[in-house]
Amino acid sequence: MLKGRTAVITGASRGIGRAIALKMAQNGANVAIIYVGNENAASEVCKQAESFGVKADYYQCDVASFSESQSICKKIVADFKTVDILVNNAGITRDNLMLMMSETDFDAVIGVNLKGAFNFTRHLSRYIMKSAAGRIINISSISGMMGNPGQANYSAAKAGLIGLTKTVAKEFAVKNVTCNVVAPGFIETDMTVALPQAVKEYAGTAIPLKRMGTADEVANAVVFLASDLSSYITGEVIRVDGGLCMNTH
Repeated sequence: MLKGRTAVITGASRGIGRAIALKMAQNGANVAIIYVGNENAASEVCKQAESFGVKADYYQCDVASFSESQSICKKIVADFKTVDILVNNAGITRDNLMLMMSETDFDAVIGVNLKGAFNFTRHLSRYIMKSAAGRIINISSISGMMGNPGQANYSAAKAGLIGLTKTVAKEFAVKNVTCNVVAPGFIETDMTVALPQAVKEYAGTAIPLKRMGTADEVANAVVFLASDLSSYITGEVIRVDGGLCMNTH
């Protein structure tokens, strides 16, 4: 489905990003794995991706840094010669109630979750525009669509990603590049393992499908948007949330 194409996935050493990288590789895409801290995890994802017979490599990068992102993007292009698909997945949380949230925590989350997507899109866009099937997929969250107490920074960043996506979709359409959002709901990852039990119980009752989703289910939506099957879809938000916020939008 993606044979011969090159995909760059940020935040790909674990969780949803890892599942996306492996699903891309399984479908024939070469993958550039971006990570920030855990080199061993990134190396392991790289090895698993290569087992599908594709080219894979991993790169350490603080996606919030414009200059560092630029340097890494240049290295990726030098190594892979082309970039067809960009998945902006890197994300962090620094949860707190608005009245107690520090400026540092607000800036950090905006920097990684929103500015990081701007940085990689900005630095790779000229190469993606040269592709016959350029695709940009931004990983937002239902928190960016409906808000969430204690997540003013995270919700703002994820809502900002949706606005960024729609603008990029309009600007890049002339080059036949599509740009879409995947908005996960409650997904079983390292991040949700730490959720309070009360939140998990709420998820079990509030989600129409009565369960949390898996990283693979999010990755399936991303691969669809990266493939030729989605060639006439752009500027769209696809929720992977078990129906949780169908009544809010």
